[in-house]
Amino acid sequence: MKRLLPSIFAAAFALSASAAQAQDKPPLKIGGILDMSSLYADITGPGSETAAKMAVEDFGGEVLGRKIQVLAADHLNKADLSANIARDMLDNQGVEMIYDVAASATALAAGEIAKARNKIIMFNGPGSIRLTNEACGPYTVHYVFDTYGQANVTGLAAVKSGLDTWFFLTADYAFGQDLEKDTGSVVTKTGGKVLGSVRHPLNTSDFSSFLLQAQASKAKVIGLANAGGDTVNAIKQAAEFGITKGGQKVSPLLAFVSDIDSIGLETAQGLLLAEAFYWDLNDDTRAFSKRFMERTKRVPTSAQAGVYSSVTHYLKAVKAAGTTDAAAVMKVMKETPINDFFAKNGKIREDGRMIHDMYLFEVKKPSESKGRWDDYKLLATVPGNEAFQSLEQSRCPLVKK
Repeated sequence: MKRLLPSIFAAAFALSASAAQAQDKPPLKIGGILDMSSLYADITGPGSETAAKMAVEDFGGEVLGRKIQVLAADHLNKADLSANIARDMLDNQGVEMIYDVAASATALAAGEIAKARNKIIMFNGPGSIRLTNEACGPYTVHYVFDTYGQANVTGLAAVKSGLDTWFFLTADYAFGQDLEKDTGSVVTKTGGKVLGSVRHPLNTSDFSSFLLQAQASKAKVIGLANAGGDTVNAIKQAAEFGITKGGQKVSPLLAFVSDIDSIGLETAQGLLLAEAFYWDLNDDTRAFSKRFMERTKRVPTSAQAGVYSSVTHYLKAVKAAGTTDAAAVMKVMKETPINDFFAKNGKIREDGRMIHDMYLFEVKKPSESKGRWDDYKLLATVPGNEAFQSLEQSRCPLVKK
């Protein structure tokens, strides 16, 4: 027995030293740059921070002997503030990866900061196609949706069903402009016509003058190239003005289940919309959404579900690579298919676009809904290679042609 004691003490000392060494390692920090208080807060905001924390907890809370810490900051929908937050996170706070960055102008600004520092940035809330075209980077991932995919899924279905003349109500910044351009291109290529457009400031409360112009165009479809609170307000006011009763169709080119909840089925019924995720699609989406709802009292939006999926994919890649070095981690991320509740056989391409299925939904009538959040009927599943821009069309300098 006496002979065993030294070896027991040695083993205990080694374990103690190992634990102390792990505690001495700095935490692995990931930082969210979010809209926590304005028109996109329900789409991303606190829900995206919660999703990131859930991903970290489910992963085990640490990787490579380092505790994982989730940070979040409010960019107030200001591009310069978003850039400053990204700079502070990467230069001063030791953040290794930035997630979400709701809104396109803020994402483009933060993306340039991350690119200059060779750090990974994963976009979940923004939509601008520029993020995987001109503004792409070797460590940039556009995970959930983009303006091309939204336009392709919604615009194509609408024109094919006979809704072939369009007028756009467009948010006057990068995302809105790209969404109008991409949808207009789909409409004209499919044989439809764009009769005109009008641009409105971000976070508009009164859409009356813009809606009157759209109404006067006699277009069959008023395409809403905006998001969040702007989409909600425009749809509500279009109903108040009797535009939909007059025969024109309002098509939100980017809408989330949180928007439909705000609008209400009475007003939103019949809307066609494209989404990357819906909480009630299958058993896997329902299981995740149930856990998310226990914390937030709301179902996850596609952006929030994408945060969980992308953070998990990143952490798995860090573990597999054995390092947080951006080049090594990104290599693993691009080589590894994504199979979870969010995506089946998802793949990150060389331009940073994560390819996955998209879905076309119709908003239910109140009589068809079984309760709050039961809002969508699935009309079509569009494979990712059909929904998103092809590599041949890409304007990303990283793409070899």
